[in-house]
Amino acid sequence: MTTSFSKGTLAFGLATLLGATSVQAQDSSDIEPVTLRLAHVVNEQDGFHIAAEKFKELVTERTDGAVNIDIYPNATLGDERTLLEGMQIGTVDMGVITNGPVANFVEEMAVFELPFLFSSPEEAYGVLDGPIGQELLDKLADVNLKGLAYAERGFRNLTNSAHPVSSPEDLDGLRIRVMENPVYVDTFRELGANAVPMAWTEALTAMQQGTIDGQENPVNVIHSFKLNETQDYMTLTRHTYAPAIFVMGMPVWQQLPEAAQQAIQSSAQDAAEYERERNAAMRTEQLAELRDAGMQIESSPDISTFQNAVAPVYDKYAEQFGDYLPRIREALK
Repeated sequence: MTTSFSKGTLAFGLATLLGATSVQAQDSSDIEPVTLRLAHVVNEQDGFHIAAEKFKELVTERTDGAVNIDIYPNATLGDERTLLEGMQIGTVDMGVITNGPVANFVEEMAVFELPFLFSSPEEAYGVLDGPIGQELLDKLADVNLKGLAYAERGFRNLTNSAHPVSSPEDLDGLRIRVMENPVYVDTFRELGANAVPMAWTEALTAMQQGTIDGQENPVNVIHSFKLNETQDYMTLTRHTYAPAIFVMGMPVWQQLPEAAQQAIQSSAQDAAEYERERNAAMRTEQLAELRDAGMQIESSPDISTFQNAVAPVYDKYAEQFGDYLPRIREALK
């Protein structure tokens, strides 16, 4: 018999797993067949989808097909907050979710959103894949979520439709969409922008209608969503390294046998690392294609002026994340 956690096109519900028993690691013979829905909010060209497809491939291989992953891109099942809330109650199985919305559920996760915290991907990976990152993933259990691994959204950059930006003064008054996360809001307010928090699906419409001037995202998002069609200017500010999290609802996780849990856990980590490598390989080509499409790209903004401008963000949040900020800084020495 095939069991599905998500039956029906309208009720994205959690069906009960019957008879699932604990099995030894790497033994998939007793895993009752199950289908999990993995949702994300971006399109099939995005790194999130690349990570999701690799995850599906690995889980299928490591469970001999007993665990199947159905992927739902393009916010089919809702925006990121909706997906997380659905995971908590068991109406959504799992997803690849940007760290910013996750931090609305576990505040300490927002430490990674602090501007200019990491200067390279390697610095970020060392912290995320180490003890600090694992501790924060484990904290998701307190809100009925299971954190599996850190994929990435990547270093975020500014785009806008008004004029070139090379220093904070150029941001004065620009309406910039940011994620619904207070650290992002405060960061862009300190830079002089009118920070407008909204879901990504709403932001796409707002850019087309001209109700916002710009947004901030990694190159892969800017490219995959063809933001050059509404945004004439990009500035490689690399102001924040944004992780993304393979996260599952705890109601689903707890009903899986141990062998399935181990396969999912290891596959999430391996898929995350695969996505990181793909993102790095594609970035140069994506920038070239955006330039060819007419986007003006400022590749050498005055980063020091941006860093100085956001110093008050550190003053505000220095103690809000417990000891995580000093521990990260120590780990980066």
